[in-house]
Amino acid sequence: MTPALAERLAARRAHLPAQGTTLYRAAHITETAGLYAFDVAAEVGVLSLYTDLEARQEQRLAEVWAGALGLESVYLKRRPQVASHAANVERDWLAPQAPLLGEPRAEVTALEDGIPYLIRPGSDLSTGLFTDARPARRWVREAVSAGRVTGRVLNTFAYTCGFGLNAALAGAEEVKNLDLSRKVLAWGQENYALSGLPAPGNDFIYGDVFDWLTRLGRKPERFGLVVLDPPSFARGKAGVWRSERDYARLAAQAAAVLEPGGHLLAMNNHAGVIGPAFEAMLRAGVPGLRVAERFGAGEDYPGATHLKVVVAQVP
Repeated sequence: MTPALAERLAARRAHLPAQGTTLYRAAHITETAGLYAFDVAAEVGVLSLYTDLEARQEQRLAEVWAGALGLESVYLKRRPQVASHAANVERDWLAPQAPLLGEPRAEVTALEDGIPYLIRPGSDLSTGLFTDARPARRWVREAVSAGRVTGRVLNTFAYTCGFGLNAALAGAEEVKNLDLSRKVLAWGQENYALSGLPAPGNDFIYGDVFDWLTRLGRKPERFGLVVLDPPSFARGKAGVWRSERDYARLAAQAAAVLEPGGHLLAMNNHAGVIGPAFEAMLRAGVPGLRVAERFGAGEDYPGATHLKVVVAQVP
């Protein structure tokens, strides 16, 4: 990667900061021969490697991108094809806490569509927000604001609660964020605070999503929108979850807590599942489901097909 090429790629995203988005992908892997991707969070960069490079090559990439984008620090994430086991035993190698370049930045506040989020670039492989889901978060905000989605909102697999935050900012009647990690729910509460929103503990529910959907299904209250953003693979009380095998069951559980005509925003980031197959899973779980919209990753992910987003109404 030459400085001139990095500057050209950076220039293609220059409109995003001007539009209030300082959290974005500066170079996607389709633009770097599948070798790496580079993300920006305000004045900090994150270099994600998909192949092994020598230390001097890693350093050079960090320097080139820092120069092209005027960044203060760059962090490194190594992303081998099979990282699930390595993430448990080699976490410090996959996601070093110290920056590859510049001074340490434990936290940085970056904007998406003018909304601030707390990003922790050295904390883990995931730094606080999945930028490919920006169009989906925007849909939630605009749909709630316009009244196309009404009633209560349930944000499952909430991570740092970006979908719940957008629903709350748009004036949703009530928002519940559900995740199996207390740490990320607390992080979500910090994101709420950045926007001046109250974040009472009972709106941030700790626990297994499948267990909670069963429990919520026994209650009379229903939701106008359920957001499903599960991992591709996970282990839980009920055993091993695989999105390519089990999404129909998850969709059925989500539909059971929706009010008639309610919306389901379902996401699948498994690269091996194509769009029609994903929609077939949803229909298998929710007969009569009507797909209203479908889209993928944001404009800063050219050529990306990994993310499938389906907005559907249940009967």
